[in-house]
Amino acid sequence: MSFSSSRSTNRAGAALLVLCGLFTAPPVMTQPETGVPIRVETVKQQPIQRSITLTGTVTSPRSSRLSAATAGRVTALHVDEGSQVTTGDILLELDPVLAQSQWQSSSAAADVARLAAADSKRRLEEARVLIPQKSIAESAVRDLEAEVAQDSADLQRAQAEASYAKGILERHVVRAPFSGVVSAKQTELGEWVTPGQPVLTLVATESLRMDFPVSEDYLADVTVETPVTYTLGDNSHHARPGVISTVVPVTNPGARTFLLHVQPAQADARMIPGMSARAELTLATGRSGLTVPRDAILNYSDGRVVVWVVDSGEDGRRVRETLVTTGVVFDGSVEILDGLSIGDTVVVQGNEALQNGQRVSVLDARS
Repeated sequence: MSFSSSRSTNRAGAALLVLCGLFTAPPVMTQPETGVPIRVETVKQQPIQRSITLTGTVTSPRSSRLSAATAGRVTALHVDEGSQVTTGDILLELDPVLAQSQWQSSSAAADVARLAAADSKRRLEEARVLIPQKSIAESAVRDLEAEVAQDSADLQRAQAEASYAKGILERHVVRAPFSGVVSAKQTELGEWVTPGQPVLTLVATESLRMDFPVSEDYLADVTVETPVTYTLGDNSHHARPGVISTVVPVTNPGARTFLLHVQPAQADARMIPGMSARAELTLATGRSGLTVPRDAILNYSDGRVVVWVVDSGEDGRRVRETLVTTGVVFDGSVEILDGLSIGDTVVVQGNEALQNGQRVSVLDARS
């Protein structure tokens, strides 16, 4: 064999060795699949409570339909619907001319009676000085005493009539009995009003409360210590703490409900009389049980109630669909009557499209 042919053979052998090395090289390691990202919570045992949602109305502790205490024609109206007033403010005035004249006449009559009483009293005192001197008959003194008594009675009557006339005059003005807002106006300038006829409606705007009708089934469970939160209008995502101020234990026979007065735990400037309100009461049941967050529960149209449970194995974490039986719902938690055990790990976020046996990756709760 020539030298050149031997070199060719060596090159072919080297090439063959290289190819064999490529086919026999160990496989390249790849990273395991991380799985679907989820967030989880642990099944725990805690006291079971009931949540009751109520619908009610913001009300005022005072609402008055004001009327004039005497008849008359409206000559001045100082407020309109929506006017804010304080205690003692003049709201409405009636024509005072006739009442003014009557008061002046009564005052003058009282002055005359006062002078007559003073004169008869003076003459009686002078007569009593003359009695020891036998300068006046005792019968004359007794007549003067009777005259003084008569004049005193006339004075009291005249003063009472003057006071009455003054009261009638003062009642030609309607004043605010408390601070609040005028919610309705039932009269206008020039109208004739009579006693008892509503002329204005005044509603207090301080110490507002919320009134909620509650089914009589809960009467024994609700006390002033019962926790309650409330929302105003359709602002259902901003619940605030409230305080039950009064439980009115008289039921409405038609609706089978009793009344609950709730006040905000802190002053709430958003409250306006007549505004709708919602409240959520939390009632203790006296028992404990297993609970999961409400987000862990999936309800299907065929009636199934499902929770996804996370199992840990050698190949990582995987999920399995678990049918559960639920109890009461309260404060963001759901009672589990059957299907789970304490300490189980359930999916609370990312559970909408999972499949049985699917690998998952648990996210940090803070991420």
